[in-house]
Amino acid sequence: MLTRGLGKTQLQVSAVGLGGWALGGGTDWGPTEFSDVQRTIDAALHNGVNLIDTAPIYATSEEVIGRALAGKRSQVILSTKCGLVKNDSWTDHDLRPETISKQLENSLRNLRTDYLDIYLIHYLDPQVPWQNVLETLNACKQRGKVRHIGVCNVSADVLEQMAQTGTISCVQQELSLLHPQRGQEVLDICCKHQLGFMAYGSLCGGILSGKYHQTPNLRRADARNYFYKCYRGENFEHAQQTVARIKQVAARREILPAQVALAWVLAQPGVTCALAGARNAEQMVCNARAAEIQLIAEDLCNLAK
Repeated sequence: MLTRGLGKTQLQVSAVGLGGWALGGGTDWGPTEFSDVQRTIDAALHNGVNLIDTAPIYATSEEVIGRALAGKRSQVILSTKCGLVKNDSWTDHDLRPETISKQLENSLRNLRTDYLDIYLIHYLDPQVPWQNVLETLNACKQRGKVRHIGVCNVSADVLEQMAQTGTISCVQQELSLLHPQRGQEVLDICCKHQLGFMAYGSLCGGILSGKYHQTPNLRRADARNYFYKCYRGENFEHAQQTVARIKQVAARREILPAQVALAWVLAQPGVTCALAGARNAEQMVCNARAAEIQLIAEDLCNLAK
């Protein structure tokens, strides 16, 4: 597995990382058997994937990942988040110091570790200035509970200001062939300030793997229904045009469409890692092998049409 330096840190992360949202199951993704989680994580480690990313809002994701990593903590770079909390049937932003402290302790307990390699602001809280949030997180770092601080889902102008504080080391932002310009401004700032860039949504919830030939019948609470906006109506048809280009390149290279989609993300200047979810070992092996693929200029041109 190819590894890349995460910004200015000393961390060497695998080019493909395991996104842990789907492993948590729940209403977002449906039931998940722990045996599948264990096999998925074992397959990740066996194939050189060392970065595992999760969040407390991902149902039981932290807990099952912590359980599956028993005795293997030293083999992985663990990344989780703070700032989103469940309140009955809705989700709130909350980055008050007491909430961060509580979420951090819960995450450490769930993941069965005494430190986190990367701790990310999941979304900014409009009620708490980001400067204050960074102060709180830096205090967590000083106590040895967090090695590196990052931010997700941030605008380019705010990131520019954050980068100048010298507090953050990396950014997690959406980037995929379906939305090639989304996140580009943020990626440019990461290059400018030598921040690590972890791309999420690289397969858009699985649609860029080419497995959906018609509009799926998804539950209202399914993440592919409310988070990824490409499974309905015109958006689905537009996505299929992108999938068709991906499949053409995959057929010519004799590889899988998902691997083409991930390889495209990894080919973008400044990208450190492409995070991809997996619910079984087979998907994990497919994703991991995308790091071995070098798209040529012809491939990139055909994918960009």
